[in-house]
Amino acid sequence: MKFYPHRQMSESFITAAFLSVSGGLQDAYTYIFRGKVFANAQTGNIVLLGQNLVDRNWRMCVHYAVPLLFFALGIAAAECIKQKFQNMQQFHWRQIVVLCEIFLLLIVGFLPIRLNLIANAMVSFSCAMQVQAFRKVNGYAFASTMCIGNIRSGTDALCAYFRTKDRNTLFKSLCYWAIILLFGIGAAVGGHFIRIFDMRTIWFSCCLLFVSFLFMFIKEERE
Repeated sequence: MKFYPHRQMSESFITAAFLSVSGGLQDAYTYIFRGKVFANAQTGNIVLLGQNLVDRNWRMCVHYAVPLLFFALGIAAAECIKQKFQNMQQFHWRQIVVLCEIFLLLIVGFLPIRLNLIANAMVSFSCAMQVQAFRKVNGYAFASTMCIGNIRSGTDALCAYFRTKDRNTLFKSLCYWAIILLFGIGAAVGGHFIRIFDMRTIWFSCCLLFVSFLFMFIKEERE
């Protein structure tokens, strides 16, 4: 994988890789273990919310509306952290976001099934902070917690490569597809670990996030 000079490690492929595996694991965790709610794919939650509105199933409407609300709040929280800490010297502001995510997900691992609504709200809040804070990999716009934009960008870049034979365009496409693959691996690992670790499976996401946190102490990638 290429490395570029003077680029923040928070935008490096290696950081994005751990974030993407974590994102896939979180989505599998909430959908499989926490009542079929998507932590990241809020489009799916909107579809399910609409279905339950038509059926007048008000309890399930709340079940899907709360994660939507907390996803929006998570985006706002990430922006607040950026504004307050972007000039901080000891830490990068994105590291503050990751520490907040780890703290929230650690708590989620203690919450029993009867508190699924709170657990899903916290995971959605965490995912929103991540998707808002980490929006580039190797200089390309991407999302570490969902795939639709990455699929579009990766396919677009691949089509451009076949047209132009530009290797940089091919590299861009491969970067997107690698992120998609890693997200899928995270989902598969999460689905398997749920059978073994139940609600504590989310703590593996904390471990992945902590690795990303450590990578960001490196100030920049070097050639």
